[in-house]
Amino acid sequence: MRRCTRCIYVGDVAVGGDSPISVQSMTNTRTSDVDATVQQIDRLTKVGCEIVRVAVPDDDAVKALKRIKERITIPLIADIHFRHDYALTAIDSGVDGIRINPGNIGSEDKLCQVVEAAKAKKVPIRIGVNSGSVEKDLVERFGHPTPEAMVESALRHVRILEKLNFSDIKISVKASNVLDTITSYRMLSEKVDYPLHLGVTEAGNLLSGAIKSAMGMGVLLSEGIGDTMRVSLTADVVKEVKAAYEILANLGLRERPFPEIVSCPTCGRARIDLEGLASRIEKRLEGIREPIKIAVMGCVVNGPGEAREADIGVAGGDGKGVIFREGEILKTCAESDIEDELMLAVETFLKEKKTRGVEG
Repeated sequence: MRRCTRCIYVGDVAVGGDSPISVQSMTNTRTSDVDATVQQIDRLTKVGCEIVRVAVPDDDAVKALKRIKERITIPLIADIHFRHDYALTAIDSGVDGIRINPGNIGSEDKLCQVVEAAKAKKVPIRIGVNSGSVEKDLVERFGHPTPEAMVESALRHVRILEKLNFSDIKISVKASNVLDTITSYRMLSEKVDYPLHLGVTEAGNLLSGAIKSAMGMGVLLSEGIGDTMRVSLTADVVKEVKAAYEILANLGLRERPFPEIVSCPTCGRARIDLEGLASRIEKRLEGIREPIKIAVMGCVVNGPGEAREADIGVAGGDGKGVIFREGEILKTCAESDIEDELMLAVETFLKEKKTRGVEG
């Protein structure tokens, strides 16, 4: 059962309560390069990103926020450290949320200014604690950035905001170590009812990062912990969004807003270039925003069964392929024609699905 949390709004996206677990990402362009940043946000939006964060490290970046906000359709969060004046300008520029650590934003007076501005514009604040940013006194007390240290750091920042009568808060306690991440969020979820932003920080490249994120966030989500999430990868940011939806879809928590490809790992029975075929099909499916299931199978043992379970599928072998649609054989074709025939079947299926939706 999902943990009961408060519901806050980041722009028009509900976070917490019984709202769907939202998917976030962060741009890796220079925020001051408005065109490049907007183009990247557009790519993220097309694959289902629901909230996007941008770094605000300098004057040019904070000046760009208003122009970026005017050109995008999803909520914008400004990631700010140390500079309360950047936070004030970001809020005035129309951002939908800010990520700060109240303890390092400056004096109490400066923090009060930020909180009052956030209250006036109904802008939520994310307290973002990473294992690498835990305060020195807590590291000394606990020996290193333990889960206990990260949670205490988060609670310290929460108390600062609560003292200022601010409760439009979400919290993250991310570590690059999966077990520390899991422990931190478990501990924090027992102490607060604020919505939690899940993530495994500095997770790594596409393969290791996706695995770490799936393990860490998958465990937490299966326990009902988590209200919004970002998969952090040293890779194309679009992969972050796709990986997040894969985690959610495989736990039955969200539907993919794009096609799912089921393909076998290949073995000595395979008689077609399955890896190349699956890769080409995946590339041709880019840009499609429909939760269609496609099976690309390479032998006669499991292939027909898996292909029948998909919306569209192919079971290949001995230089040919059998194309299936919703469990029925559509046609048999030569191996050289599988890709085009499969894509034709997909396009026809989606057109007919759209027509049925309009008529319905």
